[in-house]
Amino acid sequence: MTPEKLIIFDYSGTLSLNAVLFARPGNLMKELRESGLVNLGVTSPEIFWKEIVNPTWEEGSTTSVGYKGVMVKRIREKFSPAMSDDIIVLAASRFVESYFGHSRVDKRWKNILRILDEHPGVCVVIATDHYAEATGYILEFLGELGVQAVTAKETFVNPGFVVANSADLGVHKADRRFWEILKASLRLDAVRRILLIDDFGFNEMEGDSYGGLEKVEKRKKTTVGLLEEIFPASVQAIPFMIKDEQSQSVGDEKTNSGTLITETSMIVERFL
Repeated sequence: MTPEKLIIFDYSGTLSLNAVLFARPGNLMKELRESGLVNLGVTSPEIFWKEIVNPTWEEGSTTSVGYKGVMVKRIREKFSPAMSDDIIVLAASRFVESYFGHSRVDKRWKNILRILDEHPGVCVVIATDHYAEATGYILEFLGELGVQAVTAKETFVNPGFVVANSADLGVHKADRRFWEILKASLRLDAVRRILLIDDFGFNEMEGDSYGGLEKVEKRKKTTVGLLEEIFPASVQAIPFMIKDEQSQSVGDEKTNSGTLITETSMIVERFL
């Protein structure tokens, strides 16, 4: 059956909430110390965002170089040119592996994901601006929940669950080519209704330029407009935004996010 319904999930900040918690300043500082990055000159969360992540984001999220690759290159150039490559690679590897280890799909999504996995006539795309390594991890994390997915790099008919990573497609979600590639490779010409579930960068940490609040509404409008134009289809956008993030304790936020997952899951079921 050619799918007439398309459901699009964002990953970090939506399906994966611990990826956001990992980047909290207190936890991030701990990870910088434990990985050894502090000894290489990455001595604070502010330096990490300003000097490591933000300058390398474009390359890291649209090529196959990967998170570890851009981090090693940047540290060598900016902080530790005389340091042994082995030491830099080891520290970067520890950090990146810990980050992805904290980036699993939140188990509270399991029920609705399993329902979608068994529902005919719907294609589910996990669309993410991410590093190259993320694709394999996301496939693994979905598998842990009993959901089998494929990558958007391959062409499938009625694929069910698809992981579409900007690093694999070479462009970000805000670029129309991202969605044109998906439509063509997954043969989604019959899609007439789209449900988009995304935090639009809202839940990302403030140190990350990707999550600037001023960009959230623009990103939402851009994505919805592209989807309506390219498919064309009726698009329902569900902003997955955890409110009052800075004023809540971790426990309060988890309760808030749990409620939001439940409410969003109910919207998905009604969409089906």
